Amino acid sequence: MNKLKYSLLILIGACSYGVLSSIMKVGMKEGFTVSQMLGGQYIFGWSLLLVLMLIFSRKKIAPKQWLALLAVGITMSGTSVFYGKAVERLPASIAVVLLFQFTWIGVLMEAAADRRIPSRSKIISIVILILGTLLAGGVIGESTGPLDTRGVVYGLLSAFTFALYMFVSGRVGTTVPAFNKSFFMTTGSGVIVLSVFSPAFLWDGALVAGLWKYGLILGILGILIPVLFFAIGMPKVGSGTGAILGAAELPAAVVASVLLVHEHVSSLQWLGIVLIFIGIAIPQIRFSRKQSPPIYERPESAAHL
Repeated sequence: MNKLKYSLLILIGACSYGVLSSIMKVGMKEGFTVSQMLGGQYIFGWSLLLVLMLIFSRKKIAPKQWLALLAVGITMSGTSVFYGKAVERLPASIAVVLLFQFTWIGVLMEAAADRRIPSRSKIISIVILILGTLLAGGVIGESTGPLDTRGVVYGLLSAFTFALYMFVSGRVGTTVPAFNKSFFMTTGSGVIVLSVFSPAFLWDGALVAGLWKYGLILGILGILIPVLFFAIGMPKVGSGTGAILGAAELPAAVVASVLLVHEHVSSLQWLGIVLIFIGIAIPQIRFSRKQSPPIYERPESAAHL
């Protein structure tokens, strides 16, 4: 599997994350709270990963490795907690734009760790992504008024923790099987999330009242697919490219809001979505060209087929 295929896995994982907000809005219309659905997401996602790990990968993991992966899970939970706090204090469009600052933060993290200046294609991509995010998030063209300072801080912290999650996911436990790695990261994350948001839904009757449907769907789309796909893809493509690919979450969120919640999307937002996809594609096109073998090598390569 070449790097473009690993990039596709991260792209799918990011799009999977993007659908979550619209599903939660549907659940809220049925009377469930965000904390209930978020808790259900982790319970069902964790359970699915446990079953898959027991079936497909029973490899024993050294204590140092699973402790490190549990710590990685804390960065996952940080995004959920801080973003939830930001949404409580800020307009949704501002909160999502603050979260999506993880794109350039992730590139800077990789550059600092590798002591290497980001490539020109990544810098161009980030500039386009920031503009696209402002448009797709509905910020440009709207008057938002004064912003809550704590809300802005929470939004930026959610961006930092998401970028950090992508970074450490690609560098910690790279030899651990993907199912095991995803399970231990989700365990660490779930403990923190259920400590912040009450797990009362487990015994107050909400599950049998219909919460289980949302918990299962959110567990698949918010835990199983993205965490597993990121665990497979991040070590191969790097956190910088992974952060750029992760920007696909916003277009997926906008499209899902149209299909599931029937929200109106302006022409500027659609333009922003197009720019985001262009920003995502730039590093991938450059990488694809680099991987193409020189013409004079093709006859020699063909001889080995």
